[in-house]
Amino acid sequence: MMKNVLILGATGSVGKNTLDVITRHPDRFRVAGVTAGRRIDDLISICHRHRPDFAVIGPTVDFSAAKSALRAASPRTELLAGEEGLVAAATAPNVDAVMAAIVGSAGLRPTLAAARAGKKVLLANKESLVMSGGLFMQAIAQAGTTLLPIDSEHNAIFQCLPAADGRLSKGVKRILLTGSGGPFRTRSLASLARVTPAEACKHPIWSMGPKISVDSATMMNKALEIIEAHWIFNAGPEQIEVVVHPESVVHSMVEYQDGSVLAQLGNPDMRTPIAHALAYPDRIDAGVAQLDLARIGQLNFEPPDPVRFPALRLAYEVLKASDAAAVTFNAANEIAVQAFLEERLSFVDIVGIVEATLQASQDVTIATV
Repeated sequence: MMKNVLILGATGSVGKNTLDVITRHPDRFRVAGVTAGRRIDDLISICHRHRPDFAVIGPTVDFSAAKSALRAASPRTELLAGEEGLVAAATAPNVDAVMAAIVGSAGLRPTLAAARAGKKVLLANKESLVMSGGLFMQAIAQAGTTLLPIDSEHNAIFQCLPAADGRLSKGVKRILLTGSGGPFRTRSLASLARVTPAEACKHPIWSMGPKISVDSATMMNKALEIIEAHWIFNAGPEQIEVVVHPESVVHSMVEYQDGSVLAQLGNPDMRTPIAHALAYPDRIDAGVAQLDLARIGQLNFEPPDPVRFPALRLAYEVLKASDAAAVTFNAANEIAVQAFLEERLSFVDIVGIVEATLQASQDVTIATV
């Protein structure tokens, strides 16, 4: 059956890769809706090509100008705006699956709305689980719907687990999240204070947006993924370990009680987890080049340096704290990263600001969003 897909964050890296996979399978998938915060020209171009039922723009965009441009590019596409528009799109009756690829806390409300509406949720927005893990997983269970992870690490773990629901079984000992270590894995600690935004956004392997690139450089992305893994797989902090793997070929691993370790390997290309989630439980062509291990030659692994990457320690502390700690953790990081990108904060102070904010915050139980 044809599957109608809404792409939250269609102009970003994950959104564009999702469009690429969908384009390869016009008999299986249709773009029902697309959203963008500010890249309106890109959004109009996407609408011209895919003719979705609706498009959603950010609240700061000139609605009249955008509507005029959209009418010329795709006359049948309805234009919505702001957070209410995102929620309306995420819960629309003609949407079967939602690719949640809006970066940061802005993606929480529409993604949670999609889950509550019983949509198949393809989760690339890890912040949704970091901020509201318990509520989010409860919504998935109550709606009887499916959550499929898009982060390459969590998608790899999902593929290596035997249970159909992707939860840890009794035979699993631990999960190992791999991370490249970012662009500063071997750079001297003394020089990190001079890191520029341009340097932090130049990832050696992956092509990502500025916020995620900075998170990779501080390994805050892996810290957020520790919390995400806790909620997706119902894993305790002692069952989650991070391993630095510079080649980014082994996307993550699952260790079993009998000593077996299952790993998912592939070229570093987001189309692999996107295609897996879109077609699950089937397998489809993602347009990804065949993995050539002989050419790669060797794969390296090392423990993360706790001095270089203090964000990892904070993630485990957050898991042992209250619900509010995770919200504070995510919010403080978003603000600190933006300050760094605007050159108002040094690179080495990003995680320090997050830790200081956590120490000043209060324990609160969160019961609603």
